[in-house]
Amino acid sequence: MPGTKSNQEIEIKLRIANLSALRRRLHQLGAREVSLRTHESNTLYDTPKKDLARRGQLIRIRIETPSPAMHGKLRPQPTQAILTFKGPPQASSRVRPAIDTTRYKSRYKIREEVEIAISDAEQMHRILIVSGLRPIFRYEKFRTTYALQGLRNLKIEFDETPIGAFLELEGSPSAIDRAARLLGYARSDYITQTYGALYIADCRRGGHEPANMLFPPTKKMR
Repeated sequence: MPGTKSNQEIEIKLRIANLSALRRRLHQLGAREVSLRTHESNTLYDTPKKDLARRGQLIRIRIETPSPAMHGKLRPQPTQAILTFKGPPQASSRVRPAIDTTRYKSRYKIREEVEIAISDAEQMHRILIVSGLRPIFRYEKFRTTYALQGLRNLKIEFDETPIGAFLELEGSPSAIDRAARLLGYARSDYITQTYGALYIADCRRGGHEPANMLFPPTKKMR
């Protein structure tokens, strides 16, 4: 039976300016790769009037496919699909905060997150459609997950996206701050926007009309 995960998500993003330097620093820190480089195909759903977005909520189907080139490093996992709900920034009124969220409001992105593994993404897509939702945005990335010794329950996600490379740190505020310092970042570097918001900003800077944040077809094979 598919498992369900419900918790309070606390995270930040960090833009990677020098990929080679970042890889060297991860090696110096003894970062351990805990999941394969995985291609993620994400589809966000909303009503035609964008009711979920107006409430700061999100419903997403994510399909995760481990990169074939990485199968020799760790035991490959099968392709899986995940249905996700995210609440508005800060904790939902129905969820008791694990920390004083008002203290960290501007520094971190804090949201309720509920995830469930699904066996058939296409059938779930149909259920969402008949429920009145529509696909509104698609985005892709390659993600590799690392862990640092001494920082329990902190995930370091290395994300390769069509708009550049990022780190996503998820865990407690103290663990996020410590990992960011170790990786050479300051609090002023913290990013709390979604990838969708970052993509739209990138399109505006480049004078492009926003569509979906997707790789060229050849990139998906790497």
